Amino acid sequence: MLRNKYLKKLIPVVLGISFGSAVFLTGCSGSEAEKAVENAIDGGGIPAASVNKDTQKAGENASNARNTPVVRAAKEVGPAVVGITNKAVARDWFNNQVQVEQGVGSGVIFRADGYIVTNYHVIAGAQEIVVSLPDERSFTGQVIGADELTDLAVVKIDATDLKVAEFGNSDDIMVGEPAIAIGNPMGLEFQGSVTSGVISALNRTLDINERQLKLIQTDAAINPGNSGGALVNADGKVIGINSAKLAANGVEGMGFAIPINSVRAIVDELMSNGKVLRPYIGVGVFDKETAARQGYRLNAEKGVYVEEITLNGPADKAGIRRGDLILEIDGKEINKVGELRAVILEHKAGDTIRVKIERDGSKNDVDVVLEAAK
Repeated sequence: MLRNKYLKKLIPVVLGISFGSAVFLTGCSGSEAEKAVENAIDGGGIPAASVNKDTQKAGENASNARNTPVVRAAKEVGPAVVGITNKAVARDWFNNQVQVEQGVGSGVIFRADGYIVTNYHVIAGAQEIVVSLPDERSFTGQVIGADELTDLAVVKIDATDLKVAEFGNSDDIMVGEPAIAIGNPMGLEFQGSVTSGVISALNRTLDINERQLKLIQTDAAINPGNSGGALVNADGKVIGINSAKLAANGVEGMGFAIPINSVRAIVDELMSNGKVLRPYIGVGVFDKETAARQGYRLNAEKGVYVEEITLNGPADKAGIRRGDLILEIDGKEINKVGELRAVILEHKAGDTIRVKIERDGSKNDVDVVLEAAK
């Protein structure tokens, strides 16, 4: 069935598909998706060290050769990295409600009175959150705010005088400098594991679930369960929140973290509002890739296809209609869903943007006044 001349329904074919590479969120170590990640990763992920009470006592008289920046960073930040268990409610064979563990991720304490930053996907869908401290105490966690777009969340526990990680300056980091990842790969059995490497690249833009994120790339091992943990520099300061790993045949040493300067801004909004207030245009769109996932072929060389319009939203008020192609915004070509979102997020509510659309072969410019998303 044709939606219009741009969008054609595909018959799904599942033969001979070859997957080159994929970005996996690595937050909850117990989920089916992350079991797939485990199978996709050949070998790696053995923790270099584990931060616990014994390792904190050990090495007090170590030589300078042994007391490396990695050791010092582990001692400084390790006690502020927690385990986060995501629990949901399911039903057993007798239709009784039972709690099931969806997986385990990590978090970083940033305030001594119990505030913790983690990834959104670590706490998504949880009916109960259990926070496990390195000193073996456990608390029930409450979600203060969460933001799916940036994959960040703030969790609060009822505790005081906690060890706090010091945030550094992610705008000041350099490619090649040491990077230390601290978290809980594969669950609480390996809580407080430390891996080390270097900063491999800055400002890597990845499309994850139709979101464009600018991330720090590192070769420090980041595995399922590490999500929400700390990426630390040689001075023992947190420069990023570990978020994702690139998993593919023959690919190792490509982990990603959200820069801590970006984390600061989002955390401030989550603490104040429980969510991040952003502008929106009021359209649901397909690009070639997302159309194919829904079983359609997008017959257009450029642009994104408008599949949905929010009634009385900014695009609707400007005259954009279902079936249009959005080609440009403010002179920037738009060919992917992530590119559209990225351009909108460069603005604030009340800004006017110029959108070039194509309808039935004719191109036209319309002005859209962005509004605050509710």
